[in-house]
Amino acid sequence: MMKLFKLFLFFNLIFAIISCTEPKLIYSGKIINEKNLNNLNISNKNNLIESFGQPSFIDPIENKYFYYSQKTKENNFFSKENEYSYIFVFEFDQNDNVVRKKVLNLNKVEKIKINKMKTSNEIIRRGLIEKIFGGVGTQRVPNSN
Repeated sequence: MMKLFKLFLFFNLIFAIISCTEPKLIYSGKIINEKNLNNLNISNKNNLIESFGQPSFIDPIENKYFYYSQKTKENNFFSKENEYSYIFVFEFDQNDNVVRKKVLNLNKVEKIKINKMKTSNEIIRRGLIEKIFGGVGTQRVPNSN
């Protein structure tokens, strides 16, 4: 009985230590502050690189720059909260002027629904002999004329 009580006390102590940690902020990608969010009036590629730095990804085919930014608040091992997650997309023309700007909020993206359609399996419908011998004798040899 005493061992069980000590084990119970040990687990309660571990739980108390884990749950009393200070929240930790984790940044991924480009750290965006209010000044950068309000300063999206960028006219060309040089201004963009001066304001935001080098992009997270460059699309050379469509001439776009992508900036990724995420902030996560972690209280303990079991509790993570994604405060924000953005992708900033800047598209340029041939003269490196900004043509289009887009901000994607990844926290508000809809979940992908998996399609329930299935491909038919003809092997299951065939009989035992057809399963064993498969396509034996069904192929014709082309004429060598």
